[in-house]
Amino acid sequence: MRLLFLGDIVGRSGRRAVLDRLPGLIDDHALDFVVVNGENAAGGFGITEEILQSVLAAGADVVTSGNHAFDQREALVFAERQERFLRPINYPAGTPGRGSVLVNARNGARVLVVNVMGRVFMDALDDPFAAVEQALAACPLGEQADAIVIDAHCETTSEKNALAHFVDGRVSLLVGTHTHIPTADHRVLPQGTAYMTDVGMCGDYHSVIGMNAEEPLRRFLQKVPGERFSAATGPATLSGLAVEIDDDSGLATAVAPLRLGGVLEPVTPGFWA
Repeated sequence: MRLLFLGDIVGRSGRRAVLDRLPGLIDDHALDFVVVNGENAAGGFGITEEILQSVLAAGADVVTSGNHAFDQREALVFAERQERFLRPINYPAGTPGRGSVLVNARNGARVLVVNVMGRVFMDALDDPFAAVEQALAACPLGEQADAIVIDAHCETTSEKNALAHFVDGRVSLLVGTHTHIPTADHRVLPQGTAYMTDVGMCGDYHSVIGMNAEEPLRRFLQKVPGERFSAATGPATLSGLAVEIDDDSGLATAVAPLRLGGVLEPVTPGFWA
């Protein structure tokens, strides 16, 4: 099974990169399943239903989110009816939407996708480890699910690392999102789970994590709020992670970053050749 995870879409520039490139990637490389984090897609703050539908139409099988899941208030409504849109699973009971979903891949495999948010330096949601444990117990790898993907939306590298070791051997992929900068630690963990601390963003890297640099810089210098942050609009880099998954075990056999366009050095997974 061939899977692609794309990092946080930031603004119009990031949306354009995903919508333009994803259909071709699916066709050219016979991708079986695609997960995209879309929580910054609407001007850098949340996602609208129209944008969500466009990303799904481009080929995403599931769209995840994070701490900006409900920045667009309409998400409080459409999260209930859009089954392939996820907000973090460890929101309190009664929060609209869902934190996990089981979806059939193009090759017929059953893929469980879980979206979880960390607690260190972030909103204090419920215990992410307990929430993940509950989701895996309800839909174990090799039983109800043929592959499992976890989007770990966390501020700190240590919390993402800990979550990865917690699930190693029980999921196909745990990938970090939220900090918008791709890390260099992609690998398959000892028990067979693919991992990368942060996949980066689909957005303009001539920015401060996807936002025009002027206002973030002014806040660092003057320590007072001013203008609202605005998403940078320069050419975007599509940042993602490609994973090859064994059809029998549901565990990863290979993992590699994907970077296309924009200002970062381009990288294409060697096993896609």
